Amino acid sequence: MNYLLDTVAIVRHLSGNTKIGKKAAKILNSTDTSDHTLFLSTVSLMEILYLSEKHRIPITLKETLDSLNTSSIYQIVNLTPEILIVAEKVAFFELHDRLILATAKWLDVPIISSDRRFAEVEGLTTIWG
Repeated sequence: MNYLLDTVAIVRHLSGNTKIGKKAAKILNSTDTSDHTLFLSTVSLMEILYLSEKHRIPITLKETLDSLNTSSIYQIVNLTPEILIVAEKVAFFELHDRLILATAKWLDVPIISSDRRFAEVEGLTTIWG
């Protein structure tokens, strides 16, 4: 199965933070030996850059990219006009989250996220706890 990772999910996973929901942890920890694909939006990468520059997360953009490049399970998804069209129909007030949610909808995959508000988005499955 394929999944889109929210920024919090990838940051916690790569930094070794244990505050990851049981279902999410099972997926994240089993991917090296399975046929999962974990998608990550370029919007999340920009968010990681911003948060690391503000010293609000323990990993940098370079460390994130290095980790992503060591495994074939990760695939970066660029922001495209098609995703923006989907974003028009996603009712969510935060821009970066709206674009990440639209990416999950466009890919037609569940999103791994701790954000409970994501579960309110129509047509989207959220995985965490």
